[in-house]
Amino acid sequence: MPDSIDHLIPSANQIRKEAALKEAELADQYARLAAAAEAEKRALIERLTRPSGKSEEEKIQLASTIIQRAVRNGLTEVQVYRFPNSLCTDKGRAINQQEPGWENTLTGVPKEIYQLWAKYFRPRGYKLKVEIIDFPGGMPGDVAMTLKWG
Repeated sequence: MPDSIDHLIPSANQIRKEAALKEAELADQYARLAAAAEAEKRALIERLTRPSGKSEEEKIQLASTIIQRAVRNGLTEVQVYRFPNSLCTDKGRAINQQEPGWENTLTGVPKEIYQLWAKYFRPRGYKLKVEIIDFPGGMPGDVAMTLKWG
């Protein structure tokens, strides 16, 4: 066999090195994507912890539009908001336990929604169901706010 096949069949050691380099490159790419996604999530949570900046009239108009669309579709309830439990001061524990005063753990936009419901929608017979809707790793995850009229 001629020595010229060395360029056709690399050694196993050389292939292992190339595979390790490719694996490291993929891991680095994954780490960059994960870091970018985490930064985006932190920015979103930071934005949601602050007031929305909408007037009460704008909020009521938005809620009315959502309700009317749901009614046209034959629904008697609609999920109006879903948010990470980190927007609660106790990470959703009081909501999960349905403890009295759970609404005091809300911050930012969820707090605005609750206050809007309490001031304008509850007196008109609407119910607000607030619950943990997923449990990643067995721990409370996202919270849903559902407006009910049926």
